[in-house]
Amino acid sequence: MASHFDEVRWVINIRRSLAEEVDEESEVPVSIFNVPKALMSTDPESYVPQSVALGPYHYCRPELHEMETYKLAAAKRAQKHLHRVQFHTLVENLTRFEPQIRACYHKYLHFNGETFAWMMAIDASFLLEFLQNYGLRQGKSAHNYSVLRDVVMLENQIPLFVLRKVLEIQCSSLESADELLVSMLNGLSRELSPFRTMDHSVEIDVSKCAHVLDFLHNTIVPKLDEEEEEEECETSEPGDQGDGHGQSQVPKRLSELWNLLSRIIKALLMSRLVRVLLKFPWKIVSNLPGLIILKQLIKHVFFSQDNAEQKGKPEHDSSQNKNKPPLAEEIAIPSVEDLSKSGVRFIPTNGNISTITFDTNTVTLHLPTVTLDINTKVVLRNLVAYEASNASGRPLVFTRYTELMNGIIDTEQDVRLLSQSGIILNHLKSDAEAAELWNGMSKSIRLTKVPLLDTVIEDVNKYYNCRWNVKARKFFRQHVYGSWQFLTLLAATLLLFLLTFQAFCSVYSCSRVSQNQSLGD
Repeated sequence: MASHFDEVRWVINIRRSLAEEVDEESEVPVSIFNVPKALMSTDPESYVPQSVALGPYHYCRPELHEMETYKLAAAKRAQKHLHRVQFHTLVENLTRFEPQIRACYHKYLHFNGETFAWMMAIDASFLLEFLQNYGLRQGKSAHNYSVLRDVVMLENQIPLFVLRKVLEIQCSSLESADELLVSMLNGLSRELSPFRTMDHSVEIDVSKCAHVLDFLHNTIVPKLDEEEEEEECETSEPGDQGDGHGQSQVPKRLSELWNLLSRIIKALLMSRLVRVLLKFPWKIVSNLPGLIILKQLIKHVFFSQDNAEQKGKPEHDSSQNKNKPPLAEEIAIPSVEDLSKSGVRFIPTNGNISTITFDTNTVTLHLPTVTLDINTKVVLRNLVAYEASNASGRPLVFTRYTELMNGIIDTEQDVRLLSQSGIILNHLKSDAEAAELWNGMSKSIRLTKVPLLDTVIEDVNKYYNCRWNVKARKFFRQHVYGSWQFLTLLAATLLLFLLTFQAFCSVYSCSRVSQNQSLGD
């Protein structure tokens, strides 16, 4: 139950908020959200800070009060760099931006203006000192690692323009403040980014970044417009991704020969003579227990590919379905082990998600090198949570990448194969722990369509499903292994028939009757 004092303070804050003039041009979008419950329930420790609270969401948690002493010490040290400006002057400057700071938070904040400004000033001083010590000097310790996890959590963010305001006073100019802040954030990104081998020299406008997690997201996730994604889908047709060598054309030629042979046999089977023969007696015979499996095998081998082609043809309403999110089953993709057995090679790339491609000529899946360490799970999960909360209708690119990795990694053997290929740099305790990390990633809270990655998934599935050994394995799994009860009944019936025939012969002397019949002839 809220106290009377809290109710009065709430009314005062509401009146003041309504009395403020609204400037549409300077309106600040919400960027700091509560983690969606669907994600929070899967692994709360990856979203709830364990060492330090930054910002208002976890400020009142008693188990985090121990770090308040360190934050006050950081504020005292920051005061020495304010160029004869008192710390309370910094607080007063931040008070002028209180509406913009509050607007960044999705949750309603019950703090009054003075408390909120002091909180921002102290937390910003602590975060800047941590970024300077860790991002520039790379000061690594067990304590810093625990704080590092909390710094990237979605609910533990403070607006980046607050850091810019503090640095502006320390550096005497906004340009020098931005340069220092970018260098610190780049150092932090090099430590936190799972794509360690990518080029971090890409310039990012820090004035357009909402917070630390948003800056990290901008360094990892490529900026792909919808038009560029559609062009990539159109230009990534099989056979257009390189000329290839003579040896790389062999699987393609064999596939074309197999398709031609399948069509010839189908034409023979569908001829008029065969249709007449199949009309009456074979319709009954083909459904007999012994021949139904053969019929299913012929249908699976010769007609499954044509059915797939018919499904792949654009329909009249394809333009309407173009931007619809994919169905849940469309994310299904074979594991690394299965793809490797079918001839797919895995090649690492030095880049981000935009480097993911599947070359149908060389049967090669290109994936960016990803490093797994003790903080990777927290980084991945909070990036997914930030995308899900801040999507605004945009495709969840990073979320789709995690779903792709979750799809191809099922067991520790899959991780071992990717490690041998140089795609995974595993610094965890075991391959099993790495597999559990990817398999534990929750699916997106809403379905999304990312043409860049969906095209790769579609091409991989198309290649894999057209392999004859894959077709045979699927057939036996569905129609043979799945019908073991029927096969057992058939064997028992056959055995009973043989025993009955043996008993009949023992009674009526089948061999003597057969001998007398031959003598009579």
